[in-house]
Amino acid sequence: MWQRFLRAHWNGVLYYCAPGCHPLFQSKMPMLECCHPLKRPHTMSLSPSLITTALLASINGAVAAPMSLDAYLALTGPAPTAQIAYGAAPSQYAQLFRPEGSGPFPVVVLVHGGCWTVEFGGITQMRNVAGALAAQGIAVWNVEYRRVDEPGGGYPGTYQDMHAALDSLQRHAPQYQLDTNRILAMGHSAGGQLVQWIAGREKLPTTSPLYRAQYLPIKNILSLGGLADLRHEKDVIKNSCERDIAQLAGSASIERPDIYSDTNAADLLPNGSRTVLATGELDTISPPRVAYDYAARAIKAGDHAEVLILPGASHYDEIAASSNAWRMILPVIRQMLGMETQ
Repeated sequence: MWQRFLRAHWNGVLYYCAPGCHPLFQSKMPMLECCHPLKRPHTMSLSPSLITTALLASINGAVAAPMSLDAYLALTGPAPTAQIAYGAAPSQYAQLFRPEGSGPFPVVVLVHGGCWTVEFGGITQMRNVAGALAAQGIAVWNVEYRRVDEPGGGYPGTYQDMHAALDSLQRHAPQYQLDTNRILAMGHSAGGQLVQWIAGREKLPTTSPLYRAQYLPIKNILSLGGLADLRHEKDVIKNSCERDIAQLAGSASIERPDIYSDTNAADLLPNGSRTVLATGELDTISPPRVAYDYAARAIKAGDHAEVLILPGASHYDEIAASSNAWRMILPVIRQMLGMETQ
């Protein structure tokens, strides 16, 4: 029974749970009827509002060493079906990975990380999971964007690129048989911040240069090691990325005294989204606490948020299709898109 299991918190105690126990897998079984408590309390206790927050785990397969930055930078994948420019700048394009056969296909919008800079790779490395998703019958819109160390990047350009990339997806969806009613935005690290921001676009102040009256709504969000809360996690971001938050959030002005009012995903709550925050147990760039704290804020605001901790995984395992962590993430993607879990 416990060959594949969930690990779930209940008032600070860690439980092994049979598949189907957690609400993520739509079970009707009460949690404690199919979960086996451990005697040792987990070191991170949860508030009562986070009782249903889960830590997804699997013990099938060999235990691998955590992926390093060098191994991540070496990742690549198949060539895209098409590369489509959504602007004139070199970094304003998206790569489409279209499954074989006839659609309409569910869509994952993929946004890479890299500390919002060109230094740590990005779109090339994401091709490894884009190919894996296409093999599952899921179309992928792999987004490149202007970063803070590129002309036009940072505030407001990086966010405006998210708008433009999604507008382009909406325009090209009929041509490639993409079902934008079944859509998930998935971002890694800095990309997690951007996809969590995407979910809150309807809450943008109308006076913001980022405001748009018309846009493609996306309410299924999967953030992998995301650094989304610019206001509360600016020290973590500075330590992990060595970046001044003003490059990403802009400078205060009389017209815009609060730089987080239109850039910080947590300031745009509630946004009506379902957000799953998946983080490696060994992630030192975006530690698990970051995910828990964001989930607590989202739930307090009235949104649906879940935390999945990936045992033995680093920040880079989260986005490697060959990792044990990815074997845990893939069923979540399928479930969020309304597909059968395998």
